[in-house]
Amino acid sequence: MIKCAQPGCGGTVEDGYCDLCGLAPQADPAPPSAPLTRPSVRLDMSGTASTGSSRSSRRSSRGHLGMGLVEVPAVPYRDPAGVVLADAQVPEDRRFCGNPDCGQPVGRRRGDQPGRTEGFCPHCGWRFSFTPKLAEGDLVGGQYEVKGCLAHGGLGWIYLAADRNLEGRWVVLKGLLDTGDVEALAAAEAERRFLTAMDHPNIVKIFNFVTHPDPGTGTMVGYIVMEYIGGASLQEMLRARLRESDNREALPIAQVIAYGLEILKAFGYLHDQGLLYCDLKPANVIQVEEQLKLIDLGAVRRIDDADSSIYGTVGYQAPEIAADGPSDSSDLYTVGRTLAVLSFPFSPVSGGSAAPLPAIDQKYESYRRFLERATDAEPARRFQNTAEMSDQLVGVLREVRAAEEGAPHPAQSRMFGPERQVVGTELAPAATGQVFGPLDRLDAVSALPVPLVDPLDPAAGLLGGLTSGNPDELVAVLESAPATPEATLALIRVLSELGRPVPDQLLANATGQLPGDWRIWWYRGIGQLASGDPDEAARIFDGLYSWLPGEAAPRLALAFALEAGGASQEAERHYAAIWQTDRSYVSAGFGLARLRLAAGDRAGATTGLDEVPATSIHRTAAQAAAVAAAVRGQDPAEGELVAAGERLRNLKLDGRDRDGLLSEVLRSALGQAALSGQATLLGTPLHEKGVRAELERVYRALARSARSTAERRDFVDLANSVRPRTLW
Repeated sequence: MIKCAQPGCGGTVEDGYCDLCGLAPQADPAPPSAPLTRPSVRLDMSGTASTGSSRSSRRSSRGHLGMGLVEVPAVPYRDPAGVVLADAQVPEDRRFCGNPDCGQPVGRRRGDQPGRTEGFCPHCGWRFSFTPKLAEGDLVGGQYEVKGCLAHGGLGWIYLAADRNLEGRWVVLKGLLDTGDVEALAAAEAERRFLTAMDHPNIVKIFNFVTHPDPGTGTMVGYIVMEYIGGASLQEMLRARLRESDNREALPIAQVIAYGLEILKAFGYLHDQGLLYCDLKPANVIQVEEQLKLIDLGAVRRIDDADSSIYGTVGYQAPEIAADGPSDSSDLYTVGRTLAVLSFPFSPVSGGSAAPLPAIDQKYESYRRFLERATDAEPARRFQNTAEMSDQLVGVLREVRAAEEGAPHPAQSRMFGPERQVVGTELAPAATGQVFGPLDRLDAVSALPVPLVDPLDPAAGLLGGLTSGNPDELVAVLESAPATPEATLALIRVLSELGRPVPDQLLANATGQLPGDWRIWWYRGIGQLASGDPDEAARIFDGLYSWLPGEAAPRLALAFALEAGGASQEAERHYAAIWQTDRSYVSAGFGLARLRLAAGDRAGATTGLDEVPATSIHRTAAQAAAVAAAVRGQDPAEGELVAAGERLRNLKLDGRDRDGLLSEVLRSALGQAALSGQATLLGTPLHEKGVRAELERVYRALARSARSTAERRDFVDLANSVRPRTLW
């Protein structure tokens, strides 16, 4: 008899739990060979290990998951003594024939008779068994003492055991669900052959492979020995979230993306080893504390294996598997489907791999495009490797976090250089009543970032020195340069940016040198925008945005094309997303202000202009535009006039530009029906006499700096027209 060790409880522990308080006992009852606690081992992002005698409850606000951008709730380590199943059974609705050519329900209830847990499939005669083959106390392989069942899965029962050779370290034994399943036996043997050599912090560690006689038949059954991961699966976390929200909300998208980045690290390791995971789904990923682990390696296979059976899950498996077999691309397809299931309430099984993604809120447009590319029915249109997929997912994560936090999350692109210039900063003439003029297409294409040059290209050094110069001279230099792939692309770029036609042969050369390279389409889009076909440019850039959903440059190009084509609302949406994420794309900030002003949203435009960083050389232009926005095309209130004056006070403008803006503010004040006279505008009392006197002074100053006799005469006339009335 064991007394409960919980403080203040006098109950007795029976079947592992107190008959009074219902809690599991504390550490004392465990036998020496199977301690209920284990040394704490943590791997940081660099892969180094740290150990300690106790588990720390302290954690940073943003842990290892999500590159420090996301706060992912830690999942507590589960004490193995509390997760052993009291009654290990396979529910009848989950009993199916193990014959891969059958898969029909077996072991089901008939009338009042419960379903059989062992027998033969009535459809094909295949033997089935759903009973655990190991019992508590069994010693497997002369080393592993069984403590009970943890769970069951597609390929077998999972048991908890203590390793007697390593001071009772907890391990997991994965056996076969059906010992008559030859293919399942072959899968287990495949795991034994190469999985024990794998070593990655995001993949469950396989320690050993042992055999043990089946108690019913006496035949030897294989068991994989792996580390115990005491956390919760992503499927458990998803189901809990759906229950809490009545099936309306899945897991937070930023948190899901953090999981995706960790999964891709594990997949990158596997693919580098020439291995494919094949069966990713939420149930096969566990989070413990701040670490993610892939479990259930039964479907892992070598990429060149053309003979072994292929395992996967309907709704997650790529559609070409049956005909073409698995590949890196099909593996990444399962990542996309898994992220979609974790992010949005929908069933991936209904409709199989063809089940479309659910409708996704427009604020997650880049994430939607990422998922659509990842799960494209055509393998060639998907992400082709984990590095490419990870880079785009990181960009998407930064956009999502910027939208959620209302603060930018910039990062240097690995595919594009910086914005080369800022377009649309100049004010329109005051006489137009507009703050900005229309977007200039050639200025727009000259502002766009340039795709990075391959440093291994023989012409890379030459191209690095051609960042500026006379366009005709650049064309001549590039035409005489060796026709390397990067030199060919550079010539296409310069011709496109100049709005000149690109010879068909040049495009054919580039396509032959760089088959499938997205940069050829990029420069085609540049050419269409520069030459005056913004609709075709928008079509091309829209496709590139879907191809590179984590990059700002294609989306900025799309916004330029949409604005040039008159689709202002769509362009504004893209400008806003870029500007919110990365304030180094100042053209997006001015584009956003330009379109908001055109729509009559002066407050929104001013807010965007105020967000231009104080460290930017374009801060002054943004503040000058905010002053113009306050007075052009509207009758500002007195408070708005004072605020515009304060902006002017802090601007470092040359005298002429400053006087020009000040004259607009004063003229606007003069047009007010009533001025209180209580406020001041740059030291000038806001009453008619004071405003007229100051405006006269400003006009005469502008006359002195006039660029022509006619302009000087016009300013003098304006000064005379506004001067205060006197008796003389």
